[in-house]
Amino acid sequence: MSAGRRITREKKTIAAMMAIYCRDHHASARELCEECAGLLDYAQRRLDTCPFQEEKPACNLCEVHCYAAVLRERTRAVMRYAGPRMLLPHPILSLGHMLDKWRPVPRLKARKRDG
Repeated sequence: MSAGRRITREKKTIAAMMAIYCRDHHASARELCEECAGLLDYAQRRLDTCPFQEEKPACNLCEVHCYAAVLRERTRAVMRYAGPRMLLPHPILSLGHMLDKWRPVPRLKARKRDG
């Protein structure tokens, strides 16, 4: 399945945030350390399987918690640190991320049960 524009932008945003965080916390100048690379891979897989895809809200506003609790906390730490530092190096991604917070939060459709 090909990712749409929204998911592609979300992947670029989390990759940029992870690079800022890793550079400043793990002294990784060019490549992400193993821990951050693993977290980025996990985050991007979560985006690939998001039930809302192109209509997805900002993750912190979503009713579906698709991250494991420990990884959700690690991702929040990355975003808390890197988010304010994104504006100068990545103004377009930053603006898109801020605007996403104003998107309406879609409701997850009830699944039909066999039975």
